[in-house]
Amino acid sequence: MSRPKSGRSPKVLLVLGVIGALVFVLPLVGLAAQTPWTNLVSLVSAETVTSAIRISLITSTLAAVISVLLGVPLAWMLARVQVPGMGVLRSIVTLPMVLPPVVGGAALLFALGRRGLVGEPLNNATGLLLPFSIWGVVLANVFVAMPFLVVTVEGALRSTDQAFEKAAASLGASPMQVFWRVTVPHIAPSLRAGVVLAWARALGEFGATITFAGNLQGRTQTLPLAVFVALESDRDSAVAISLVLVAISLTVLLSMRNRWWGTT
Repeated sequence: MSRPKSGRSPKVLLVLGVIGALVFVLPLVGLAAQTPWTNLVSLVSAETVTSAIRISLITSTLAAVISVLLGVPLAWMLARVQVPGMGVLRSIVTLPMVLPPVVGGAALLFALGRRGLVGEPLNNATGLLLPFSIWGVVLANVFVAMPFLVVTVEGALRSTDQAFEKAAASLGASPMQVFWRVTVPHIAPSLRAGVVLAWARALGEFGATITFAGNLQGRTQTLPLAVFVALESDRDSAVAISLVLVAISLTVLLSMRNRWWGTT
């Protein structure tokens, strides 16, 4: 009786896998083929592009910082606090990950716009108007990006052995000391991954931003919005800006490959 040969891959799976890979590779090849390489430097150094890059970097970085300040405590609460309704809250927190961004922007507008549920009294009391401002861009970015950090950190908190935290508490450490000196170091790799994911998601945000903050050049126009405008008037600029976004996103993903896949 012959033994089955080992180490051979099913051809059908290989063929389907290659086709699946092409779904992602071909668009990038098409983008590279259309890139005006000879004029690339001048295109990406144009005032509209540099302004969009500046706004994107500022708003995505601020969104990442806010996501850490609010998202880490939220993730801890979801992972460690056992009260009724946490499942519903978790679903609401993760909703922006699957919700169409335009719907998210509309929801922000209805809540925090000039005539919004909170926006109107806030505007009347302080004069602060979030829509069509750079802070509106930041808020839209936080709304769509923070769930990625929360999910990543919550997963790490749930898988962390709490014996170390209990031991620190038994030795007299306060709850905050336990959190900063024991919990945070244990979840540090996941926290870094969550921050990078949130930052990258904020950098590429389009729908919620244009709906809530508008598309004002030099004020709220980020790189994705600049691509949208350029597609209608200057195809070369649109391709060049798209290439910048692809390069940044790919660099971020490559930097995280060890964390996710354990590859080099």
